[in-house]
Amino acid sequence: MRLRLLRGLALVPVLGLLAGCNMVVMQPSGDIAARQRDLVVASTGLMLLIIVPVIALTLLFAWRYRASNTRATYDPDWHHSTQLEVVIWAAPLAIIIALGALTWISTHTLDPFRPLSRIDASRPLPAGVRPLTVEVVSLDWKWLFFYPELGIATVNELAAPVDVPITFKITSASIMNSFYIPALAGQIYSMPGMQTKLHAVINRAGVYEGFSANYSGSGFSRMTFKFHGLDQAGFDRWVAKARAEGKALSREAYLKLEKPSEQEPVQYFASVDGGLYDAILNMCAVPGKMCMSEMMHIDAQGGAGKESHANRERLEYDNRHARGGHEGEAATVPASGRPARGDVQPEGMKPDAAGPEVREPGEAPDAHQGHSEPAHQHGGPAPAQMNH
Repeated sequence: MRLRLLRGLALVPVLGLLAGCNMVVMQPSGDIAARQRDLVVASTGLMLLIIVPVIALTLLFAWRYRASNTRATYDPDWHHSTQLEVVIWAAPLAIIIALGALTWISTHTLDPFRPLSRIDASRPLPAGVRPLTVEVVSLDWKWLFFYPELGIATVNELAAPVDVPITFKITSASIMNSFYIPALAGQIYSMPGMQTKLHAVINRAGVYEGFSANYSGSGFSRMTFKFHGLDQAGFDRWVAKARAEGKALSREAYLKLEKPSEQEPVQYFASVDGGLYDAILNMCAVPGKMCMSEMMHIDAQGGAGKESHANRERLEYDNRHARGGHEGEAATVPASGRPARGDVQPEGMKPDAAGPEVREPGEAPDAHQGHSEPAHQHGGPAPAQMNH
């Protein structure tokens, strides 16, 4: 007994370490994140209205009707109580109705595509306020941010003025990721060829963590950035710094930036090629590729027939890094045939015939291995949706 007590007391200092945990989700700095926090608290509280009494009554019944308690009434013929049935079913039903109403209202109120109606709980959105537009692109493995109204762009650093609505337009240049700043709002997926949106506002100045919340390859854990919430004067200085220290983000510079890399330092771009974000969104930033908007227009017209076969390569996207020898290390193991990071091939040992091919460093991988390809052969007819 004494040993157990000492063990319990030894855990008390360890519990004190939890005081240093960053509970950013429960102590956010943006109104959308705060409302999401309130939804979590309200939902948890409603569910605890059932969970706590059930746990308490389970312990009470186990103690009261224990074998050694001869004073407890033993009634083997009891089988029904209308009053008890009403309590058992009515209480959960009421809670489910309350949770359903709360969820339905919050789903529409906190829709990420819905523009903001307030700055915070005590301040409605003033009439005529223009939101700050930020176009977000997830790359392997870094974040690219465009400020179209300011003509600048950044890598792995984001900033916005306090109490100014932000409209995020989010896409990906490669595979799916998830844009997440816990202090600001919930996570939103970024997908190639598609655009998602998020409306949010930061209410307190500070520096906040941002990252990808969706696994996307070997550099995923380092795919982080800083979000700076600044007053208007501080934001103006940040924009001036980006313009003074930044270089030009041309189409050629973007194609170099797009190649897989890890732990990319913060970069500023003082100017951006016109239409670059739209080209990334439409998957035609690479010269010679057909834009998604053009392909969808052809589909809407009924397709282009057999003549579209000549443009088959204009519709291939997934294997461009592999063909150029720029595929990230271990990004698609085992389909790519590259050994996983940290694996060492024993000297003189050859790979199993049924296993993945192991290539020497620098050797170009097979352009088609491990990537999605149309089912037809190069010499066969192309699907009808491909352009002439």
